[in-house]
Amino acid sequence: MTKFIVFIFSINLLFSQVFFSEYAEGSSNNKYLEIYNAGDSVIDLTEYAFPSTANAPSVPGDYEYWNTFPDNAVVEAGDVYVICHGDAAEEIQPECDSFHTYLSNGNDGYCLVLGTEEAFTIVDCVGDWNADPGDGWDVAGVTAATKDHTLVRKTTVMQGNGGLWEISAGTDANDSEWVVYELDTWDFLGYHTI
Repeated sequence: MTKFIVFIFSINLLFSQVFFSEYAEGSSNNKYLEIYNAGDSVIDLTEYAFPSTANAPSVPGDYEYWNTFPDNAVVEAGDVYVICHGDAAEEIQPECDSFHTYLSNGNDGYCLVLGTEEAFTIVDCVGDWNADPGDGWDVAGVTAATKDHTLVRKTTVMQGNGGLWEISAGTDANDSEWVVYELDTWDFLGYHTI
């Protein structure tokens, strides 16, 4: 029984180490997802993936696209890993660790998961895989905030939402895990503070 409890604790500790710290759906192709490592050791991102849906999924609750990290992708302790659109602005490019062409236009759900296509656990999500939200999901009381905005995780958040996007998004600026910034705000890209 003790070994089982230690195993569960280790898995929970691992989950709490990485989460989405920033998301941008900007003008043109100025889009990115930033992942933060809150732990004290390097995380091998090849054990993770970031599956997504495009608009409304064929099967509500299921991802449509299994997106993987490049070989040797890691995120150092206290550092971030940034997935960018390949045609993002020159100001964004120096922070990009890898590229993904089909980043969200506001209504595409992305989740960070640990495991394989056959067996995975959701660690964190921006949006969900349930249905097309219209232009985007409301966050912190801002209508369709996942479109034409930058979202930055609050410094008080220490782990991912485990797929509970609605709770993470919140209903106003106080109960949301995110701060919503205007279009093309990139001031916080490349680092995160907790």
